[in-house]
Amino acid sequence: MIGGLGMPELIIILVIILIIFGAGKLPEIGAGLGKGIQNFKKSSKEAKLEASKEETTKKIEEDKENKEV
Repeated sequence: MIGGLGMPELIIILVIILIIFGAGKLPEIGAGLGKGIQNFKKSSKEAKLEASKEETTKKIEEDKENKEV
């Protein structure tokens, strides 16, 4: 169960999507969603790495300041 949606609800949603977009457009929509999810994961991973680098840099600077004092 996904977020309170059961199998019947998901089937109804799928049928509505098929009616709105047609079977020909579904692969394009799926590919677009897949690329979007992939880009989101890549961006979030890069953001975590950047934050980690900044944190490490701050710790190194603080250690240098403490040694100088």
